[in-house]
Amino acid sequence: MGKFLHGHSGCWTLGALLAAGVAGTAMGQPGPTAPAAPNSVPTTKVLAIGSLTSIGAGDARRAVMPAEVRETVKLYLAGKIDQWYVRQDGAGVVFLLNTDSLTEAKAELEALPLGQAKMMSFELIPLGPLNPLRLLLKPTDPPAAP
Repeated sequence: MGKFLHGHSGCWTLGALLAAGVAGTAMGQPGPTAPAAPNSVPTTKVLAIGSLTSIGAGDARRAVMPAEVRETVKLYLAGKIDQWYVRQDGAGVVFLLNTDSLTEAKAELEALPLGQAKMMSFELIPLGPLNPLRLLLKPTDPPAAP
């Protein structure tokens, strides 16, 4: 990534804005119940990182998978899941959910068969528009007098 940013000045500028915004907000970002910061953005999606648990390894999990797939497809067709991926390490799945509510996301995922059987748990991360892009919208200085 560093070579890409150094080789293209326009990309470097965007990269610098992103890095500054991430560095400035990563640790201080309010949680779901904290009041919004003045320049905060709304949650528009939830990233759900699923991890298989030690419960139901092997045949027990395989027995649940047909129902898990059917119920997950239903969520996708209902527009609840925007994108879905398998983790390359084989440890679970990653979903990008069309919701602004962590409570709703948690309820939907826990209702899936693997969730009900406690065979998968999810880390939920609220996502929103890229706030550092606001820096591009600030008005420019007035032109110098002739």
